[in-house]
Amino acid sequence: MPTCLPPNPFRAPSDRPRVHVAGGEDPAANARAALQAFDLSRVRGKRVLLKPNAGRIAAPGEGVTTDPRVVAGAIDAFLEAGAQVSVGESPITGVKTLEALEATGIAAVARERHCPLIDLDRRPAVPVPVPDGLALRAFQVCAEVLEHDLVVSIPVMKVHMHTGVTLAVKNMKGCLWRRSKVDLHMLPRVEGIDEKPLDIAIADMACILRPHLAIVDGTVGMEGLGPSAGTPRRVGVVIAGNEAFATDAVACRLMGLNADRIPHLRMGAERGYGTVDPARIDVTPAGWAERAVVFERAPRNLSIEFPRIRIHDRNSCSACQSTVLLFLRRYAGELFDYFPDRERIDIAIGKGETDLPPGTLCIGACTAAHRDQGLFVSGCPPVGSAILDAIRRQAGGTGT
Repeated sequence: MPTCLPPNPFRAPSDRPRVHVAGGEDPAANARAALQAFDLSRVRGKRVLLKPNAGRIAAPGEGVTTDPRVVAGAIDAFLEAGAQVSVGESPITGVKTLEALEATGIAAVARERHCPLIDLDRRPAVPVPVPDGLALRAFQVCAEVLEHDLVVSIPVMKVHMHTGVTLAVKNMKGCLWRRSKVDLHMLPRVEGIDEKPLDIAIADMACILRPHLAIVDGTVGMEGLGPSAGTPRRVGVVIAGNEAFATDAVACRLMGLNADRIPHLRMGAERGYGTVDPARIDVTPAGWAERAVVFERAPRNLSIEFPRIRIHDRNSCSACQSTVLLFLRRYAGELFDYFPDRERIDIAIGKGETDLPPGTLCIGACTAAHRDQGLFVSGCPPVGSAILDAIRRQAGGTGT
């Protein structure tokens, strides 16, 4: 199966995928133990890119980003095997790569090991065609991803409000250049396919961007309103595998989920990009499934928590959606102080809305076409304090 990355030295196409689950109190030790299931001597002299989930500004332990101790364990294992190791990321729009790596604690562990940090957005993108693409025929890939001999996806174990989960396969979305990641949230429906265009696009991406190893950080994951507005959930495991789909399938099982019900995983497996059938995956050690916990899934109706507030959301990305959710959690009770005559407050996000009620609060750059409709807050996405400041200014309220 074609890919724009070099062949996988850890697995022949005819081999069954292998996944190892390591558990314990020390995340770095868990990462090293999980990787010991694979012959890392094959990376000697190779350039290895570790791609954690550091796409947001978040502190360690919140379940939003990869635990720095897991990254540290992976760096140590690959350095000891004789590899040239780097850590790279292309975060969500509005976040600077090096600031995110600092906030997550990953920069500190990398510096301690003299491991280079790479802002994958600093150089021009490389257009890579997708021969079998259904939602997209090409992707803008970060140049340095293509210049490494091996790429290792190191996500944190999370539920995702748009895609069910975000694990090793979806984590490769952080190898797409700058705002091109946002484009995956703005695609029209694909004729003849009922799944979301976003899920189809992630399956398309897996045609060309499949990591050579996957390391899923289940130290502290996130359930509910993931990827950034949910609840931290401790599992205390690290999962490593030589095939990303199989690793994600095992991670799903440990989250109390079925990978067959995660659209981008199911579609990618159906196209032959990987395996999600547990019967076709060799998982060690015996009894690994006993570590499973049941993660709360994201709710279908995101306005359900906020009486008298209606969210108009069509084709928004998770960054803007999470921003609004966090904003409402903190300030929903104050909003009617600024709009005392309203029975309901309408909030719009995303690029797909065409008809909004007068006075709608339009949040984020994608709603700019409706800026004369009511209140408009720019940003991609704006932070919660900026939303509240704009409401205070434009509504002329002072709060009570």
